Amino acid sequence: MVAPTGIFYHKSFSKRSYLTLGSRLKDFPKAFDDIRSRNYRIIESPVVDENLILRVHTPNLLENVKRDCLCSTAWRSAGGVVKAAEMVYRGDLSNAFCYIGSGGHHAGRNYFWGYCCFNDVVLSIYNLFEKFGKMRIAIIDTDAHHGDGTRELVFNSSEILHYCICDRDFVSTDGLKIDVPYFGNDYIELVKKFCKIVESFSPKLIFWYFGHDTHKGDYGDVGLEIQDYVRTAEILKNLASKISNGKLVVVLGGGSDSDIARKSTISIINVLASL
Repeated sequence: MVAPTGIFYHKSFSKRSYLTLGSRLKDFPKAFDDIRSRNYRIIESPVVDENLILRVHTPNLLENVKRDCLCSTAWRSAGGVVKAAEMVYRGDLSNAFCYIGSGGHHAGRNYFWGYCCFNDVVLSIYNLFEKFGKMRIAIIDTDAHHGDGTRELVFNSSEILHYCICDRDFVSTDGLKIDVPYFGNDYIELVKKFCKIVESFSPKLIFWYFGHDTHKGDYGDVGLEIQDYVRTAEILKNLASKISNGKLVVVLGGGSDSDIARKSTISIINVLASL
């Protein structure tokens, strides 16, 4: 029996969502009817534990998030990602896709911006470390913008590989913190470059921070289309099957167009849930 794909979602994400205040995910949960496979579970995103938040962020950041009306969905957004990573790591799920109401990769230790409130991926990693011990984790960030908050929080960790496809060109001295520019490069080849690095790093779990803001016509347009997201999903799922026993968690990041949101995320889930 193959464990299902987990889909983490809460109705609040479609009422007051990241950047577009609800319209981005207006087609959900009805859009889940378009998933071709039946091998999935829709799981309500829980509220994240504030004790976990304070292991990653400062009390000052927490208080500022509480005062920001655009961060009203932040607790369930982060909570869904934390829960997804734990369930995938335990083997309760084969992999997971996490919808969010507020983003994560622009949230650092004591700052947040760009409608990112709590760093969902880093909170998830801290939770895994605390419950299962230190392990190697790989992150690929394909949002249109640099994941500066994630980079700050993981920069000194030798257990975490952070690979960001953005507008920057950087490699840390330990070779584990990498920015590759999409300008003038074949995007899928940049994803394959990540795979080569991951094969030697051998992580126990892979995070894909996915932003459809890279799609043609969305606000971070780098010329990508749905077929590019499907191909990336296929590549990363295959990578996870070889390297991390299939353990892959996809986290929704940036993007504002509701039609692109529906088509791109359902297309990725169709790849994740295929047997």
